[in-house]
Amino acid sequence: MNTLIIISLLGVVAMMADALRFKKILLPIIVAGLVAGLGFAISSWNTNLSYYHDMVLFNNYSLAFSSLMIVVTLLWMIISKHYFSSSSNMAEHAALVLFVLTGAIIMTAFADLSMFFVGLEILSISLYVLAASNKSELRSNEAGMKYFLMGAFATGFLLFGIALIYGATATFNLAKIASYISVSQAAGNTPMFVYAGVLLIMVGLLFKVSAAPFHFWAPDVYEGAPTVITAFMATVVKTAAFAAFYRMFSTCFVEITGFWSNTMAIIAASTMIGGNILAVYQTSLKRMMAYSSIAHAGYMLMAIVAMNKISASSIFLYTASYSIASMGMFALMQAMTASGDESVNSLKGLSKNNKGIIVFISALVFSMAGIPPMAGFFAKYYIFLGAMQSGYQWLTLIAVLSSLIGVYYYFRVIFVSLQDNENGAGHVLNKGQWTLIVLSALISLLIGVIPSLLLTLSL
Repeated sequence: MNTLIIISLLGVVAMMADALRFKKILLPIIVAGLVAGLGFAISSWNTNLSYYHDMVLFNNYSLAFSSLMIVVTLLWMIISKHYFSSSSNMAEHAALVLFVLTGAIIMTAFADLSMFFVGLEILSISLYVLAASNKSELRSNEAGMKYFLMGAFATGFLLFGIALIYGATATFNLAKIASYISVSQAAGNTPMFVYAGVLLIMVGLLFKVSAAPFHFWAPDVYEGAPTVITAFMATVVKTAAFAAFYRMFSTCFVEITGFWSNTMAIIAASTMIGGNILAVYQTSLKRMMAYSSIAHAGYMLMAIVAMNKISASSIFLYTASYSIASMGMFALMQAMTASGDESVNSLKGLSKNNKGIIVFISALVFSMAGIPPMAGFFAKYYIFLGAMQSGYQWLTLIAVLSSLIGVYYYFRVIFVSLQDNENGAGHVLNKGQWTLIVLSALISLLIGVIPSLLLTLSL
């Protein structure tokens, strides 16, 4: 709970930076606050405490995901300094980012559907503004508008579903909803309101994680938003969405898994296939990463479909490995955005202009593609293992085949980077981008070598 309080207060402090004229020291204050929040999360391990009349529950699951999101945010700060320092809206942007993180933490710790909705809206509204924060860029304005309209539409489905669940069970509390469904299932009289509510909630959440067929907003928003904001969306926000997705369905709706699991499995399969195939045809690295993100959402949905004893651990390992590797890739994309050319072919000459960087970029690509010994391989392994244990062999086969498609477009990044640029020019990485790429690669390797570091954290 102290972590949530610190992060939310940091957002308030950031809002006051302009008025009280301490913008020059705002970033150090934010970093210190994030480190303090991480410290409190670690010190609260194994406490399992609930707050606000059981509306919020901080157990190891929520603490693990909260810690992961804070660590990823700290990594993100390495490449976001220019975004803040060069903007007259620095304080507002910093506050919005911290409020997104506040909403994300609530989404990992909610024990009540009303609190989940509060967290989701804190995150979403702040993110709509951040997506459109580059006001001089038409694509950014378009991204913010598309994200807002589609997000509001999906939120309507989600809220309607929550209302139906409340209408059937007369409670927002997850444990009480689970108890009601268990009793009604045993008696064979579960109201149709419950089934309709589950489907509507599922639609809303599938939009938030950009799963097919609710993924169409992601490529345009990812491409149009400022690169650092896209990096934040693809890592911290996606982690929060999947943490909330699994927490809700594993707590409330596990008794009626047979009703929604096959539908979710088909969606997971179409998301993996569609995301990977469409990524192959992208010439822009940013759009390629957007479709890659959609494909990875399909893999993570497999853990929810499986819904067994290793699902929580596997989804945590996957979000961690994906977020860290993605952060390094977005550091590379930031350099491309600065030069004005985001095409994959513009990577020519990268290895020549940045001696040694190709080793670390290759490590990140290996992790994203799921090749040993990087973290991404073991993340996929445990996701596939969970699906196999729950009897979804066909889904695992589709996941393996779609992963092979992913290897093609990921390796294209390495091949193009090794080529000489006939124009003699090429992207040059700054110290921040170098640092983040190297850190992300080393952390991905560490997790890959010792995956047990993370596997037991979310239990």
